[in-house]
Amino acid sequence: MESLINFVENEFISKKELPEFSAGDTITVYYEIKEGEKTRTQFFKGVVIQRRGSGATETFTIRKMSGTIGVERIFPINLPALQKIEINKKGKVRRARIYYFRGLTGKKARIKEVRS
Repeated sequence: MESLINFVENEFISKKELPEFSAGDTITVYYEIKEGEKTRTQFFKGVVIQRRGSGATETFTIRKMSGTIGVERIFPINLPALQKIEINKKGKVRRARIYYFRGLTGKKARIKEVRS
């Protein structure tokens, strides 16, 4: 049964060419928003908290600070409205899911940058 599900996912779900990113990276996600009959592109720039799942059901969570309030958004990798992803900084973290980042403020909330 599981092989049948994998077969259907691979055949019918279109793969997008997205850059490699992981937890700790700062990325900008451009996605399409429909308001009535109009469509516009909006972006969300923040730090990747986690990547979860595999195949068609893979998602990633981004966290940004809007003033003093933290805003998190979960994006599916195969979201049709997703236009592009830009990697702004590669971060060096020791965890795959950096939930502890939610509790940090000020200088403690910095992530070391990996120079490439």
